Amino acid sequence: MTAHAAPPQPHLANRRDAFWMPFTPMRGFQREPMLFESAEGMHYVTPEGRRILDGMAGLWCVNAGHGQPRIVEAIREAAGRLDFVSSFKMSHPAAEAYAERLCEFAPEGIDHVFFVNSGSEAVDTALKIARAYHHARGQAGRTKLIGRHKSYHGVGFGGLSVAGIGRHKAAFGPLLADVAHLPLPYDRASMAFSRGQPEGGASASEALETLLQIHDPSTVAAVIVEPVTGSGGVYPPPKGYLERLRAICDKHGILLIFDEVITGFGRLGTPFAAQAYGVKPDLMSCAKGMTNGAVPMGGVLVAGHVYEAFMAGPPEAVELFHGYTYSAHPLACAAGLATLDIFAEQDLLGRLRGVLPLWEDRAHRLKGAPHVADIRTAGLLCAIDLSPRPGMEGARGGACAKLCYDAGLLIRNAGDTLVLSPPLVIAPDEIETIFATIDAALSRIG
Repeated sequence: MTAHAAPPQPHLANRRDAFWMPFTPMRGFQREPMLFESAEGMHYVTPEGRRILDGMAGLWCVNAGHGQPRIVEAIREAAGRLDFVSSFKMSHPAAEAYAERLCEFAPEGIDHVFFVNSGSEAVDTALKIARAYHHARGQAGRTKLIGRHKSYHGVGFGGLSVAGIGRHKAAFGPLLADVAHLPLPYDRASMAFSRGQPEGGASASEALETLLQIHDPSTVAAVIVEPVTGSGGVYPPPKGYLERLRAICDKHGILLIFDEVITGFGRLGTPFAAQAYGVKPDLMSCAKGMTNGAVPMGGVLVAGHVYEAFMAGPPEAVELFHGYTYSAHPLACAAGLATLDIFAEQDLLGRLRGVLPLWEDRAHRLKGAPHVADIRTAGLLCAIDLSPRPGMEGARGGACAKLCYDAGLLIRNAGDTLVLSPPLVIAPDEIETIFATIDAALSRIG
């Protein structure tokens, strides 16, 4: 080796463990890696050239389909104009423009947005805003938070604390104190194979009143729920449930937070689930689809009365001591603006509403297929519960997902629940391909 020669580099196959991957069994991935090299429209492409139909919109986020040219060009142009500017006491025009456009996309009365970089940051920010709101109004004793069973609210300490999936918390306690949880508003005996909202919301929502009898309501800051439980298994809200939560929160002066990281940006055929269900929260967390997954970004959408509570002090004072280096990053704002342009110009929501009946019908035709115990649909979301193998919980769901991938379809399994959330640009033949592939896989697993 000469003095100027570069040292030999280890082969990529020997360095696969350099990347410690999230929510991944690393040793299993190293034995059988799943790698994608490019993507376009509804498909990923592997390094070997296999086209894989994306049944998950990446990770619930590529709602307008992969490789949208308008988003690509917007990011490229933004990178060449302004690579970075802080949002601490300064900003840039695209941030202001995107904030205004995003609030117009949101439910009426949601007038402000605090930008962050992910859904996890959005949830933790919403929880901090909720506590700070009460503090600003002279009710600093309102610190308790109420979440819900099976909910997923990201991986920050706040989001983990209010979330309701035990295996995500086990290694990281103690978490936030003064957190309680509502039950999941779903009963398989009466709500199995639900298409949209099942009946039974009134009784399910009364669990909040019961909980508030245990925890003094004057000490509660906020209730946080996913309008549709997402990662926990696609559980739509029963009819009347969200409306009753809203009424109970209003009665006791408690803020209602919707975690719309998954349901936002068209997943239910409306901009947000709040519009689909006609219930307006005080705060909404969003991320994922807001840039079509192209640049990391998140946000907390804030109702006017919450924002105004912070504006009562001296105008030169910082109202909220909170923020992130990359809040309202120029590239993310450019991608967000381009994403909203695509929603408008391509009428993504109108097109989606046209295929939703077919999606729902085709999904529920799997009732009676081998091992299927329940099917739930809400907008362009679907969960298929499989009965577990005795003593091997999760094995059947994993086997089905693997067979689907081998057949050219990417889906996720959460244990024995198959979860589907494809891009909103899905066509009827792709809907058929998804469910026919799952049907064929189910017939092959024991």
